[in-house]
Amino acid sequence: MRPASRATLILLLAGLAGAGWAADYHAGPEDYRALLTRLDAGDRLLLRAGDYSRGLPLRNLQGRADAPIVIEGPAEGPRARFVARSGANTVSLTDVRHVVIRNLELDGRNLPVDAVKAEGHARFAHFVTLENLHIHSHAASQQNVGISSKCPAHGWVVRGNRIERVGTGMYFGDSDGSDPFVAGLIEGNHVSDTLGYSLQIKHQKARPADLPEAEARHDTVIRRNLFAKPGPAPAPGEKLPNARPNVLLGHFPTSGAGSGDRYLVYANLFLYNPGESLLQGEGNLAVYNNLFITDGPDAIRIQPHNDVPREVRVLFNSVLAAGNGITVLEPEPNPHIQLVAGNLVFAARPLRGGAQHENLTGNRAAAARHLTQADAYPATPEAAARDLAPRGAAPTRRLDPAWSADLPDIDRDFAGQVRPANAIGALAGPRPRP
Repeated sequence: MRPASRATLILLLAGLAGAGWAADYHAGPEDYRALLTRLDAGDRLLLRAGDYSRGLPLRNLQGRADAPIVIEGPAEGPRARFVARSGANTVSLTDVRHVVIRNLELDGRNLPVDAVKAEGHARFAHFVTLENLHIHSHAASQQNVGISSKCPAHGWVVRGNRIERVGTGMYFGDSDGSDPFVAGLIEGNHVSDTLGYSLQIKHQKARPADLPEAEARHDTVIRRNLFAKPGPAPAPGEKLPNARPNVLLGHFPTSGAGSGDRYLVYANLFLYNPGESLLQGEGNLAVYNNLFITDGPDAIRIQPHNDVPREVRVLFNSVLAAGNGITVLEPEPNPHIQLVAGNLVFAARPLRGGAQHENLTGNRAAAARHLTQADAYPATPEAAARDLAPRGAAPTRRLDPAWSADLPDIDRDFAGQVRPANAIGALAGPRPRP
């Protein structure tokens, strides 16, 4: 019997895939688009290194939790590089579920498009994983975004990406509070040199009933990221045209489904912002074990934006700031507690507002007595972790265990070291791991 032809083998594999068998497809810039509509649960599209100039439009792709659809470039060596084109977002997501995209370079060429976008006309984009992407040169204006969702989005994982020289790093949700971003995990990303926000998650109105697990309480976790906005400070009286916080977190629904959701913001490095806060938030959030370093006006600012701060805990952070350290503007009347405890804060105005307990504060000059090196702003993340480490053992205070209840990894410091009992600040010892 003659050997099967290549065409026969392709048809056979396609038939097996249709019968529930997952398939691996190998493709390059010339033929990858023809395979996009074939992808089914468990399939992988493995892209060769090279320049791809026709975008990555993904429509109606339905993977499963145990069998996601994967699209990936080479993990090492030359990359699969997607080059932006006018009039179309490079990675465009419409009605997709359980899709993984990783190991790609997305070069915007400073055209007025987004790198990755769940489109506004989509009904949903759920359980999307974006991993090890290098997104750059999307800075035609602040409106051009590295990663964006403009439709209901549940269960996203945004991990290990490098996003630089863009208008806005990540922008989830819509400006009117519709199209919620729920149960996200944003971890291990390096976001720098943005015109506007490094990360913004918009406030949310009522939760759609058809969202996955709509009635459950969800946490959106933001951990182990770098959010850096270096730049020259404005002249006295000057307002920077793109002055935006590094991270801005809007509230969850104020009643009904989703009203108990939280942001958990921990073990991040917030580095520099010449004209705005490093972190601004409202609603329910816990901010702990982070490093904040800035020569701008504010490090942490918890304040009303589209609603008010609700259940807030700001714990075990280390703050080095030229202006305000931690500011909590409380709603009136205030049925909620905004707890500020166990922080090291060295700033011109260290603390304002909130229920303050067991913090160590001082001005910038006082920082040198407690921290390894505090006479200059560090130039690298590695230097930041070193410079804000305590000179010896971490300072201790009498801490209430209830303050830390129900917060994952609260027993570990910024560097992952076990936190000694009653230690305050983001670093537990003088030699943090890299």
